[in-house]
Amino acid sequence: MLQVGDEFRHSFRYTQEEVDTFARVSGDTNPLHIDEAAGKASMFGRRIIHGFLGASVFTKIFGALWYADGHVYLAQSMKWLKPMFVDTDYEAVITVKEIFPEKHRITYDCAVIDKTSGEQTIAGEATLLNRKQYVWNS
Repeated sequence: MLQVGDEFRHSFRYTQEEVDTFARVSGDTNPLHIDEAAGKASMFGRRIIHGFLGASVFTKIFGALWYADGHVYLAQSMKWLKPMFVDTDYEAVITVKEIFPEKHRITYDCAVIDKTSGEQTIAGEATLLNRKQYVWNS
């Protein structure tokens, strides 16, 4: 049964091919994401990953990895704290913040951490619906 403070961690990374695919699918073809020369000339010194691609790890976790047979997204807030880059190891961390058994809802803290620097790149919160009995006593 889930309890406040329970945590799930997932390591991941993105390739430039995945960034290019996301650019095509989303329509966000900002040169900072797909053009090597533009990335190099930017304040970041190289191409950066789309913010929403970096944050898409949360939908992967909730949709396929963490109690994946019952979660339905209701809300997600995010702050992008640092840029993310291809071929860099990251870790997504979700932590149960609040459980609302009467509404069958759970609120999670969501974070992405650069595994090399230890710096947080994304901070946020997600609220999900889950009607499964293993989530609470009811």
